[in-house]
Amino acid sequence: MTQAYSTLALAEPLKRAVAEMGYENMTPIQAQAIPVVLTGKDVMGAAQTGTGKTAAFSLPLLERLLKHENASASPARHPVRALVLLPTRELADQVAQQIALYAKYTKLRSTVVFGGMDMKPQTLELKKGVEVLVATPGRLLDHIEAKNAVLNQVEYVVLDEADRMLDIGFLPDLQRILSYLPKQRTTLLFSATFSPEIKRLAGSYLQDPITIEVARPNETASTVEQRFFSADGDNKRHAIRKILKDRELRQAFIFVNSKLGCARLARTLERDGLKTAALHGDKSQDERLKALEAFKAGEVDLLVCTDVAARGLDIKDVPAVFNFDVPFNAEDYVHRIGRTGRAGASGLAVTLVGGSDTRLVADIEKLIKKKIELEPIELEGDRPRGRINDGRRAWGDGEGREARNASSAGAPAAPSASHRSPRSGGGHRMPSASRDPFFDRPYEASSAAAEAPASWEATARTAPGRSGISANIKPRRKVAALFKAPAPEPQ
Repeated sequence: MTQAYSTLALAEPLKRAVAEMGYENMTPIQAQAIPVVLTGKDVMGAAQTGTGKTAAFSLPLLERLLKHENASASPARHPVRALVLLPTRELADQVAQQIALYAKYTKLRSTVVFGGMDMKPQTLELKKGVEVLVATPGRLLDHIEAKNAVLNQVEYVVLDEADRMLDIGFLPDLQRILSYLPKQRTTLLFSATFSPEIKRLAGSYLQDPITIEVARPNETASTVEQRFFSADGDNKRHAIRKILKDRELRQAFIFVNSKLGCARLARTLERDGLKTAALHGDKSQDERLKALEAFKAGEVDLLVCTDVAARGLDIKDVPAVFNFDVPFNAEDYVHRIGRTGRAGASGLAVTLVGGSDTRLVADIEKLIKKKIELEPIELEGDRPRGRINDGRRAWGDGEGREARNASSAGAPAAPSASHRSPRSGGGHRMPSASRDPFFDRPYEASSAAAEAPASWEATARTAPGRSGISANIKPRRKVAALFKAPAPEPQ
């Protein structure tokens, strides 16, 4: 049963902003989490990606911070009251934009700080004073050490996509940041997946949290059609093009496991005539934001990215996700395919499985608790075109190869005009040299030849030689002596 936003005890400015954004009914995670957060209790929430976790913590936080809103220009009147921590720059920027829209008709200030950008503009915003600070852990620590951010009046802390932050090694940074915060605070932990590490983190920093699970942990959205195809090497690229054409897909995410593979695949697809952009960790922040904006605006058809974009990015109406590489971590599969089929829309998730991916597919099968059926995919032009190297020295096309096969089977084959030489500039093959039939004959021993001595033996027998010395041994060559040998004494 759906619940309308109008039933929530939200202030009029927040209701107005929500209505302006076109939201009418709450998602399950919002319906369960918002009333709890409004009471000020700690929350540990698990929900499928794409179900509106951002609004689930943003709206109640803004509601509780409205008591602090003021129109004063003094930075001292606008200390940081709420801190939202996220694992990636793109997700931090997205959440900050959402919070700014929700707080549009209030006097609450918000800003975002993340790495890859100059600190000076961020410092100026922090110096003006903000109530809501959205940040990535690394850049926030930089501002704390530079004394640009003071967190001693924080009342609410949100750890969004906490499992991803632990995966990429942010636990020490999180511990340092949380040590700067007051002990009395409300802590909210939201994630698409729960793991033993997440539960240990919650046990350390959350006080009697209320666990909210609107779906089985690690469950994939039922609106996403999941397909697994067997493909290797260049066939993966051909498979993507075929599925895009057959399904008439306008846009899609393509996920790979490495930054180098991401860049290479993007260049190859661009050469194939597809509008493609790459998104990975080696890109500057400006390049990453431009790629996302171009994809959102429809200027780019395919966004090839690493798992940096697999968490929380909310781009509406993306019809498909391709896993060019099977993810090393099975939980990343859940996040990858969560980029499509968002907010109840249907989507397609295609995973291309190579011969060495059997173990990774088994891990995904175990995680999502579904039997995975590996399907073959028939590609156009499975038979090679042009010149074929069939393992012999001669090159030729398919017709030439068939002719050679027929010849080797004993059937006479007419010479084919399709035989070409790679060095003849498109002319006929050079005729092969005629074979001497003598070398095809088997060895036949001659009786006369068997009785006759070898020629070198005959020469040795007739050659004059010294007594007692073989005729085959050359005599020592005479050389001039440096000193004359003494004459023998007379007897």
